[in-house]
Amino acid sequence: LLHLLPTTLLTPIGSCLCLSPPGRGLKSHAYIHSVQFSHHVFLNLHTLKFYCLPDNYEIIDSSLEDITYVLKPTFTKQHIANLDKQAKLSRAYDGTTYLPGIVGLNNIKANDYANAVLQALSNVPPLRNYFLEEENYKNIKRPPGDIMFLLVQRFGELMRKLWNPRNFKAHVSPHEMLQAVVLCSKKNFQITKQGDGVDFLSWFLNALHSALGGTKKKKKTIVTDVFQGSMRIFTKKLPHPDLPAEEKEQLLQNEEYQEKMVESTFMYLTLDLPTAPLYKDEKEQLIIPQVPLFNILAKFNGITEKEYKTYKENFLKRFQLTKLPPYLIFCIKRFTKNNFFVEKNPTIVNFPITNVDLREYLSEEVQAVHKNTTYDLIANIVHDGKPAEGAYRIHVLHHGTGKWYELQDLQVTDILPQMITLSEAYIQIWKRRDNKEETNQQGA
Repeated sequence: LLHLLPTTLLTPIGSCLCLSPPGRGLKSHAYIHSVQFSHHVFLNLHTLKFYCLPDNYEIIDSSLEDITYVLKPTFTKQHIANLDKQAKLSRAYDGTTYLPGIVGLNNIKANDYANAVLQALSNVPPLRNYFLEEENYKNIKRPPGDIMFLLVQRFGELMRKLWNPRNFKAHVSPHEMLQAVVLCSKKNFQITKQGDGVDFLSWFLNALHSALGGTKKKKKTIVTDVFQGSMRIFTKKLPHPDLPAEEKEQLLQNEEYQEKMVESTFMYLTLDLPTAPLYKDEKEQLIIPQVPLFNILAKFNGITEKEYKTYKENFLKRFQLTKLPPYLIFCIKRFTKNNFFVEKNPTIVNFPITNVDLREYLSEEVQAVHKNTTYDLIANIVHDGKPAEGAYRIHVLHHGTGKWYELQDLQVTDILPQMITLSEAYIQIWKRRDNKEETNQQGA
């Protein structure tokens, strides 16, 4: 709780915490507290300096460095470079052991949707490495009064706490990060009310990109460097279905009804599930349908057409990928909304967790220059239960050990790779293999 209090506060160490006026003067709360309760060592949470009260002198003692490191962990370039090569367990000060990065997050009330997304992003190495070094973004100039940069600062702090090898406990509180989310999203995403993981991911990545000074077209950031790909979207307007056949044919000759192509960037790809059957099998049990990943990926092969309906008009669209990012995010569309309720599609997606080649979804001219098109799964966010009441959990790959772990708020357990594919996957992050690197995932 030390770091949740006002930053200029003097806080007694190893005793109770007090909300008090700042300062060490004779009339300050810290001074009075030190005399009344014989608590003599205080920490200024802004300067991270220790003082002895009531004598009012600074304490210089290396044994107190553990406390300041937990409050503000720092990482050297060499430490960061070795994060994904280490399989060594760290020991928290409460005696429990943990793998840095594979750390639980408190569920304050209903923030598991945000926890899962934050844990997934914390295991994307280039994004994590950028935020572990505050120097990378400390000097980015923002307009006066811009609150969005708070997201950047809090996300950096959370990354450093999740990957801290000297934590007090084997879990971390996301409270400050989530407070920044509530404030910056104007309460669209809250701690006390369940949100949608895909909506939160989309907003968070775009908000981070913008807060780092990125723009839609020209200025890139670490977010676009890691996740942004591009595609061609072919759109063809359709005549109204109720029109006579002759009139339809005539309209199709007009320029308005000719196919048009635009180039577009993306941060993630939405994969559509086939409609789940409503019938039961002979034992009167509901059948949970299954679909191979490559079936729903066919949406991006440049040939498959899909009809999109608006209030007034209908369109046929097809998509073809033109650039694959280093880290590719899939969002599997499980929820459909109508005027009355939200419906969930429970279809299980069958996918291999390594060696998924996406070359066939690129146009021929792009294939010639795109050397690496093979991906391995590194994070899998699952939604369990009903649409409005369900819970989120996540499977993440620890790069140092090659093992998979399941995280659900504070619970952290190891999991066999074969079990990952049996869940109702909702969001996935895939890592592109570069320079013929081999995967070290156990059981793959």
